[in-house]
Amino acid sequence: MLNLSLIGMIWKALPPVEYMLVSFDHENKRVQLVLSGEEVLETLQEKGERTNPNHPTLWRPEYGSYMIEGTPGQPYGGTMSEFNTVEDNMRQRRKEATSLLKENQALCTITSFPRAAVANLSDLTDHQWPSEHQLATIALEGVLWAMSERSSLMRLGCPGFTLPEVKPNPVEGGASRSLFFPDEAINKHPRFSTLTRNIRHRRGEKVVINAPIFKDKNTPSPFIETFPEDDEAAKASKPDHIYMDAMGFGMGNCCLQVTFQACSISEARYLYDQLATICPIVMALSAASPFYRGYVSDVDCRWGVISASVDDRTREERGLEPLKNSNYRISKSRYDSIDSYLSECGEKYNDIDLTIDKEIYEQLLQEGIDHLLAQHVAHLFIRDPLTLFEEKIHLDDANESDHFENIQSTNWQTMRFKPPPPNSDIGWRVEFRPMEVQLTDFENSAYVVFVVLLTRVILSYKLDFLIPLSKVDENMKVAQKRDAVLQGKFYFRKDICKGGNAVVDGCGKAQQGAELAAEDHEEYALMSIDTIINGKVGSCAPTACRSADTHRQGTHGISCFVQEGVFPGLIPILNSYLENMEVDVDTRCSILNYLKLIKKRASGELMTVAKWMREFIANHPDYKQDSVITDQINYSLILKCNQIANELCECPELLGPAFRRVRYSGSKMDSSN
Repeated sequence: MLNLSLIGMIWKALPPVEYMLVSFDHENKRVQLVLSGEEVLETLQEKGERTNPNHPTLWRPEYGSYMIEGTPGQPYGGTMSEFNTVEDNMRQRRKEATSLLKENQALCTITSFPRAAVANLSDLTDHQWPSEHQLATIALEGVLWAMSERSSLMRLGCPGFTLPEVKPNPVEGGASRSLFFPDEAINKHPRFSTLTRNIRHRRGEKVVINAPIFKDKNTPSPFIETFPEDDEAAKASKPDHIYMDAMGFGMGNCCLQVTFQACSISEARYLYDQLATICPIVMALSAASPFYRGYVSDVDCRWGVISASVDDRTREERGLEPLKNSNYRISKSRYDSIDSYLSECGEKYNDIDLTIDKEIYEQLLQEGIDHLLAQHVAHLFIRDPLTLFEEKIHLDDANESDHFENIQSTNWQTMRFKPPPPNSDIGWRVEFRPMEVQLTDFENSAYVVFVVLLTRVILSYKLDFLIPLSKVDENMKVAQKRDAVLQGKFYFRKDICKGGNAVVDGCGKAQQGAELAAEDHEEYALMSIDTIINGKVGSCAPTACRSADTHRQGTHGISCFVQEGVFPGLIPILNSYLENMEVDVDTRCSILNYLKLIKKRASGELMTVAKWMREFIANHPDYKQDSVITDQINYSLILKCNQIANELCECPELLGPAFRRVRYSGSKMDSSN
């Protein structure tokens, strides 16, 4: 049975990382995604957990057949010294998987593969071909392609982003029916192809993804793709957008996540709410996916793409037709930001419409579940199941949670609230889901440690980041934009230590009436990420201030400013927390290096991965300022990414000038390449 009163659990954290398998063709300057994820995964599991239950790494399948997911063998516990093991374990995972790859193959942590599913342009044979080495501009269906020779155009025209090369087959019997993304690139486990097919069937049409194109000097304006052989694509594609039509464009990307086990249900609900407001900030800080389908886009993050890639809502549910066969209007894809806070202190900020299954809601109330948790679960269940295995239809729901998890696991939100499995010693967990994966183990460790430390500070100092949920949604939209980390403004709470009494268990009683209305509009303001992370210019570190007139002491001695125009910053607060903790020198040094990366990314002193990738493409000698990423450009980019990841070269603009800790070469390729 599920125990709602589980308390006193040990605090734990688990950060999975997703990887892509790539193959370099150095002679022809090409890089492809290797469709061998299932074989590599089988070997990793056989050599690891099946041989030794205490193996330090665990491996799981991912959506793409070119992907795998790795996690630590055991969650990290509550001691500070374990922060120093995060990067070592990530390095071990990279080394383990790389050891199984063939020559000139590599394991990459890149969020999106730039040339995944480049359009099939084989119908160019009817056009006037340019002579060898002649520079020609070919107009194809409204898209201008600048090419130096026929061979380049032919390579671009082949559906060859995978190894082995397979051609998309958009027929009715296929899972995705994509013009660009072949079903062979989907993991062979039946869950993944079933998800793909059922999302399309339930929606009543293929998914529609339109990412805005980046308008460079020579990018056609308007940028238009036409699809004369596919009416559905012709209607769905938008001018000045990169059109995509398959789940693989979203779920075939990689990400970085962290799951926390809280000490009680109240603590888990409190963390869920507080971290939900941080999601847009960390997403913009970790931005790493500016390219789609061989084009430079005008967004830096994958969130909108992946949200559209699994949007199974019918036309009625999307509000395009009157309700007839569907039960609800549903405002968001099942992959999107959260729709309600769960803690009592968050209730007053639930200002967006929440669609719920009223029958389930009433049933939960009758069983003693409180209003906030009941409406959360009832909201999850407005979605239909997407997969169902025959042997899982008839279960004892008192002792098994598969029916719940079937719905829960296909509601992909920025945060996930995870109840304990029945009859288990696993506690209440929350999953932090918005981060983009970074190129190096150092970067990925930095983001994990930053978020984990932040959860500890939230709980220790009783910080309060809550703002109206509608403002969090606005922040999510801003966070995806190009260079949002420097150019975007985000709604954020001004006084994050308000009274020092945002207690976890109960959160106090919400204010009512005129007092609440008068206060709400002054609680938050638009801030830059630099201000949120590093503090307002001119403010001092939280522990350095002494005047009782300008600050208020939090529950553990931290000083939080309340004067107008001053904000302490999350990094200074984390540093204050560390000063009050017993931390060995080596661990402290590692943590400070991680926080320095976050600090400098927020200030702009260091680039995000997305910004660095854009700069790399813009400065590539083959780039024609036309928003097109050719095979050769893609090869150069991914090769450089792999060299940086394995510390075979410096990248001070991304990592800082002092970063270089060579321990091994995690790539089956000669460093001279």
